Amino acid sequence: MPLIDPNVVDLSRLQFALTALYHFLFVPLTLGLTIMLAAMETVYVITGKQVYKDMTHFWGKLFGINFAIGVATGLTMEFEFGTNWSMYSHFVGDVFGTPLAIEGLMAFFMESTFVGLMFFGWDRLSKPAHLAVTYLVALGSNLSALWILVANGFMQNPQGASFDPDTMRMQFNDFTALVFSPDAQAKFVHTSIAGFVAGAMFVMGISAYYMLRGRHREFAARSFRMAALFGLVSTLAVVTLGDALGRLDYLVQPTKIAAMEGLWHTSTPPSAPWLIAALPNDATQSNSMEIGVPYVLTPLVAHSLNTPIPGLIDLEQANVPRVDNGIKAIAALQQYGETHSATSLATFKQYENDMGYGFLAQRYAPNQDVNLITPALLPSVEQQAVKDSIPNVFVTFWSFRIMMVLGFYFVAIFAFAAYYSLKNQLEKHPMLLKLCMWSIPAPILATEFGWVTAEAGRQPWTVYGWLPTFQSASSHDVGYMIFSLAGFALLYSAFIAAELYLMFKFARLGPDEHGVAAHHSPVDASIAAPIFAKPGFANKSWE
Repeated sequence: MPLIDPNVVDLSRLQFALTALYHFLFVPLTLGLTIMLAAMETVYVITGKQVYKDMTHFWGKLFGINFAIGVATGLTMEFEFGTNWSMYSHFVGDVFGTPLAIEGLMAFFMESTFVGLMFFGWDRLSKPAHLAVTYLVALGSNLSALWILVANGFMQNPQGASFDPDTMRMQFNDFTALVFSPDAQAKFVHTSIAGFVAGAMFVMGISAYYMLRGRHREFAARSFRMAALFGLVSTLAVVTLGDALGRLDYLVQPTKIAAMEGLWHTSTPPSAPWLIAALPNDATQSNSMEIGVPYVLTPLVAHSLNTPIPGLIDLEQANVPRVDNGIKAIAALQQYGETHSATSLATFKQYENDMGYGFLAQRYAPNQDVNLITPALLPSVEQQAVKDSIPNVFVTFWSFRIMMVLGFYFVAIFAFAAYYSLKNQLEKHPMLLKLCMWSIPAPILATEFGWVTAEAGRQPWTVYGWLPTFQSASSHDVGYMIFSLAGFALLYSAFIAAELYLMFKFARLGPDEHGVAAHHSPVDASIAAPIFAKPGFANKSWE
């Protein structure tokens, strides 16, 4: 395969990273809010209390704003696979396109259809029927995430397909293996529940804003309590499932887990330290500074006390035979393409599983032809190729640390919020309410850093072990990429500006201005302050 201009590859990666991260600003909130809306409406149907219908109405409007802009930012991403990643699309189109098509037909269409019924069907459907519609919206949102992560799971741990030397592409042959890939399922659960955390923090933070200003107090108190309890359970689940996902990465992507832990040399169990902080230097393959806790790394990663964790330098050298085998696979594949001989096909089949490492070596071969790698050149090509086989350690290490720190922060803030909410003592803790309000963006940032960890840690591969990123891009010129990158940056920035404007506008207006019953009228802060100060107010039940 011809090599693409490295500048075009870098710009293609930057553009896709930009559009993916922009789009992912909206996805977690959509996932979380749909589940919370279903829970609120369920309580309304069971109890008949108007306030829960008001809650469903109001938070549903904010969900609608987020959903509409999220759809607009997501549609372009699927087209990018064809425009900017044509070799990738050719190589895995049969496999990758299947879950994306199912996502569009099964999940996105279902979600979009029932969103309309959810908004406009209150007076046209019975309570149970409208509740079913809301649940179908929640189901559609999460099914969308499932199929997207099934597609991504194939990139992380390719299953359900095999390479066909006649077509030069991966042929889809096992739907069950694709869908039930451990990576896809673990990542789906982890990502979806992370979205629940984002939705809970959003509801809790805006409710805290109302409580700090003495407005919509019953509405805010009930919304806050529901969000705090939902967020606490979800955060504990995210932390637990994150550990399971890390264990899976340890088994199938050892370079990623070593980069996440800043581990250059194979650990010595059981005393190997888990690094709280470090400054990984990719150039020198060492950490300039380390702060660690001994005896934690081995049980945390390997779930064992005596299992060494392979370091990146040792993993590099372990890949040398794979590079040699990959060179043989590429050479045999080229010969088979010219002669279709049974001998060359048999040779390719022998080394097929290391073909991707042959592509890494091709980058450093004379004229990008592995047949021109002489015995004298081989050691140099090997060392350059194996250095490319590990990800950027600094980015992977710190994106993982930021995500993890935020995760434990969420456990603490949701725990305190749930406790004081259940004790009806929130108004005694304005700093906690302010923290909740300021923390609204934090879960979305955590999911962004989690996505960076997953994707940066997979490098240098688009399909792990099979297709390097530098082989996957389209052969555009640099000018086109700069133009399209600038266009996407401006367009997506406009979407974010619209989202923030609408969200701030409707959140500040509050539920009363959007049809909530008059008996939930806002209370001015100057009036609310002496009311809050009355004896026994803190113990008033809002149940």
